[in-house]
Amino acid sequence: MLSEKEERFIQYWTENREAQKKSFGQFVKGLSTGLIICIGIILTITIGWYERANMEANSNLNPILLIIIIIIIAVFMAFIYRNYHWEMKEQQYLELLDKKKKIEKVSTDIHLTSKPKIN
Repeated sequence: MLSEKEERFIQYWTENREAQKKSFGQFVKGLSTGLIICIGIILTITIGWYERANMEANSNLNPILLIIIIIIIAVFMAFIYRNYHWEMKEQQYLELLDKKKKIEKVSTDIHLTSKPKIN
C-alpha cells in the first residue's frame, strides 16, 4: 500500500511534470550555485593562492573574457541543476507508479485465487 505522501506526490507530479521541467525557480537556484562556484574561482585568482597561476592569470587573462566565462559557468550550472532535480523527481514518480502497479497486481491475483469452495 502506498502512503498518503506517496499518493499526493503521484498526483502532484502527474499534473505538474511538464511545468516543472521548464521551471524558472529551479533555474534560479542552479544559477546561484553556479555563481557561488564562480566566486570561489575569482577569490582563488585574487588571493594569489597559487603564485604561478596568479602570474599567468594577471598577464594573459582578459577581464571581459573572465566575465563571459563566469556567466557561461553559472548558466551551465543552472541548467544542470534544474535538469538533475527534474530527473530525480521523475525517477521517483516512475518508481512509485511501478510500486502501485505491483500492489494492484498482487491484490487482483489474491482476489482471483481466493474463490470460495463449493462442496
